[in-house]
Amino acid sequence: MKRRDFLKTSALAAGLALPTWARAADAAPLFAPNPASGWRQFEVTTHVEPVQADGLVRAWVPLPFTEESDWFRPMGNIWQGNASLMRVMRDPEYGAAMLYAEWAAGTAVPELEIVSRFATRDRAVDFSRPAARPLALSADEQALYTRATELLPTDGIVRETALQITAGARTDEDKARAIYDWVVDNTFRNPKTRGCGIGDIKSMLETGNLSGKCADLNALYVGLARAAGLPARDVYGVRVADSRFGYKSLGKSGNISKAQHCRAEVFLARFGWVPVDPADVRKVVLEEPPGNLALDDGKVAAARKQLFGAWEMNWLAYNVAHDLRLPGSDGAAVPFLMYPQGENPKGRFDSLDPDAFRYTLTARELAYA
Repeated sequence: MKRRDFLKTSALAAGLALPTWARAADAAPLFAPNPASGWRQFEVTTHVEPVQADGLVRAWVPLPFTEESDWFRPMGNIWQGNASLMRVMRDPEYGAAMLYAEWAAGTAVPELEIVSRFATRDRAVDFSRPAARPLALSADEQALYTRATELLPTDGIVRETALQITAGARTDEDKARAIYDWVVDNTFRNPKTRGCGIGDIKSMLETGNLSGKCADLNALYVGLARAAGLPARDVYGVRVADSRFGYKSLGKSGNISKAQHCRAEVFLARFGWVPVDPADVRKVVLEEPPGNLALDDGKVAAARKQLFGAWEMNWLAYNVAHDLRLPGSDGAAVPFLMYPQGENPKGRFDSLDPDAFRYTLTARELAYA
């Protein structure tokens, strides 16, 4: 089936279910922020074509973060396709939103297209203005974001390393900064790592091979922070625009099928959730022209200073879920949901190979009326 025919024949079903953005899947209101306040609006289109099979074919596609904040507003999702079932599902533990689709056996060319809109603006913490009173997570949130996961243990070598790094640190901010500096100083980005990595931090520390990509290096930050008693979490997403601050390595526009990027947050009593991204510092070191920069290079130093406490929001946040079991699947849990996932009776597709799995993500910035 040609793509234009797919869109034409799917439009009626999509229109009946979701005729306007105001009736998006998650019932999010249409949000029209003021560009003067720094807000930008984006649209991301995900087109998935799972492999045809004799039996049932399933797909799970991550949807944008559903929480509104001072840096992110979901604007809703619409979809169309020839699947026999398409519906929004959420992970019960983390609230990660995804569109679940399934195609009956014999579907000639399984296809699905999702269009997501969101608004975002750059995020920065002013460390000169702490809260007058300590902030606190709920008991459930505290437990969730300090606990161990399969790939983020908080005992053994992870705890030993965390305690060594934070020895002498007096405050939670001191601990968070010490761990950030240690990750920046001791890790490096490995361009040969598949995808964004998997974040097996115990193996990284045991082998001494502290290399990888964002899902490895930022997971190391999160695991060490949790082992030191700090609530922390990975935030999984995808880049949607070029950097406006001159960093060629820290942005992607247009076809973003391979632009997934994991970031991290740490919760500090006087500041709440604080954005960090030591992995992007190491990305600047490796990839910013002319490449293989020294840590004391001006570009690296500037990124290092900025990325403890700030994110440039040319990026879409999906979720903070770890060890996620895909609803309806008998397969193994996925370490995180940052790529479209799919399976047929023969097993799980390789989500790190968008050509074999056949999915594309494209992004565009929306103009204000």
